[in-house]
Amino acid sequence: MSDVPVSGGDASARRPLLPAGPPAPLPIRLLGAAVDWSVVAIGAVIVLLVFSNVVMHVVHKDNAWTTELCELLMVWVSFLGAAAASRRGLQMSINEFLDKLGAGARKWADAAIQLLVLAVLGLLTYFGIIIVRASWGNVLTVLDWPMAVQYLALPVGSVATAVFVGWDLVEILRGKTHEQRYGA
Repeated sequence: MSDVPVSGGDASARRPLLPAGPPAPLPIRLLGAAVDWSVVAIGAVIVLLVFSNVVMHVVHKDNAWTTELCELLMVWVSFLGAAAASRRGLQMSINEFLDKLGAGARKWADAAIQLLVLAVLGLLTYFGIIIVRASWGNVLTVLDWPMAVQYLALPVGSVATAVFVGWDLVEILRGKTHEQRYGA
């Protein structure tokens, strides 16, 4: 069945609102949907806040808190967006060397890369938690919220990314190619 609407405009045949993620167990798909919808919601809030602040500037008013809140939300959308990209295998990579490897060597090279990524994500999570714990006493200038709310994006985004990278590693070790894991 096609994802494109049929001649009658049947609602059940519409395209999904978000791009599909790769096949994965239900908990990983649910986490992926939560990350995707969080990115969409945060992005929508940023757009609304910036637009409202522009309108306010037209009448010579300013809401200082919108700038600070948008900065906080931008940090969150960046880390969650990285997780969403990792879920779909869309992170930037330079594959000239890897593409020259045979299937067996490519599998082990891909697995080694994902293990290195998991190690970096583990460090980001560890040190991110340290930063969050240390920053509860500091507050944002205008909002007067704990800075930890902003810094929390680092460990949360790193853990979500690690889940998707870990699942990709499992699929690599099962012998699936990039095309089989994510489509052509």
